[in-house]
Amino acid sequence: MTTRRQTRHRQHPGTLRGLGVSVLVAAALGLSGPASADEVEVPDGGVFAIRADKALLCELRGQQAIDGAVLVVSEGRIAAVGSEDEVELPEGCPVLDVGSSWLMPGMIDLHSHVGGPRGYNDMVFQVNPGLRVSATVRPGNGRLSLPLAAGITTILYIPGSGTNIGGQGVLLRTQEGTFEDVLVRNPGSLKIAQGDNPKRWGYGMQRTLMNHHIRTSLRQGKAYSRRWKEHERGEGPEPQRRLNLDVYRDLDAEAIAISTHTQYYQVVLSTLRILRMEFGFPTFIDHGSFDSWMLGSVAQEIGVPAILGPREVLWPTNPSRFPVDGRAEGCAWGFQQQGVELVGFNTDAPVIPQEELPLQAAMGVRYGFDNSNMAEIGRAHV
Repeated sequence: MTTRRQTRHRQHPGTLRGLGVSVLVAAALGLSGPASADEVEVPDGGVFAIRADKALLCELRGQQAIDGAVLVVSEGRIAAVGSEDEVELPEGCPVLDVGSSWLMPGMIDLHSHVGGPRGYNDMVFQVNPGLRVSATVRPGNGRLSLPLAAGITTILYIPGSGTNIGGQGVLLRTQEGTFEDVLVRNPGSLKIAQGDNPKRWGYGMQRTLMNHHIRTSLRQGKAYSRRWKEHERGEGPEPQRRLNLDVYRDLDAEAIAISTHTQYYQVVLSTLRILRMEFGFPTFIDHGSFDSWMLGSVAQEIGVPAILGPREVLWPTNPSRFPVDGRAEGCAWGFQQQGVELVGFNTDAPVIPQEELPLQAAMGVRYGFDNSNMAEIGRAHV
């Protein structure tokens, strides 16, 4: 059995960049005791600790915050976090005391287009599973400096939604540095669009043909992944490498998920049925606007999270199509009412500036999303 304390002390999968940015720039080695942020530099490695009046845990269940917190970092990774009387510091461990500042996990935006100049063309073919936006990444570009200051430490930089399969996204840190410095995961997702945008491509299409394109590519990818699994088990010959289908091996291994441009009931229903129920690929709803929240119970049952935005509110302006009885409905409120546990927010930057991700979440709360399990965060430290 794992206790809450043990859970808090286990190694965190993130790096230092997962901490609050204001604290990150203050962390250091070579200190024999508490030091102020303006006395030190960021360390390249080793072990050190940060002490703060409060740390946000943001657990799905359980404790949400710790007063009088200590966080231990070892070789660039979070090794432990807990209260001062719980965490045992390694001998000689330097401590950076940030006083009344708070520690928090870095925020992640799973729908962004500002990781580079987007110098690629995904509009030639309707399905482009081999296209990689990683080739266009520009670390530390001008559109990432404010997001980093706002605490957004990671983005999923993805293709657009003009075609049914736009290609492979890449998960990046928003810091400056080389490509290797900022890379978290490549590929980071496979982008599929099931909304209205691909209907504008070329000769124009309706959803039957779009779904045919998607199913055909997923069927090919599933078969390709199966042949590789058989080969790795010694049950078949080595398949011919197909770069345009390699991403399906990552999906089949559940190393990544499909980020799906899907926004209202009819389209989200196709997303759930085709991508998750038929093919079993990890998938998340990306947009989830209008009346799509009514499918929340289905999404929860089959394990599909909802990453919502930038349009988050259904206004009573089209009662014939969306009968809401005169009320404004928050998308996050709706998915939560339907029992979806994993609800997130996105900006679709630059549609909404990347640094306004916290505002997107606040808008979700303003329009009904219940965040009462985080209420203890606002309590004053005594």
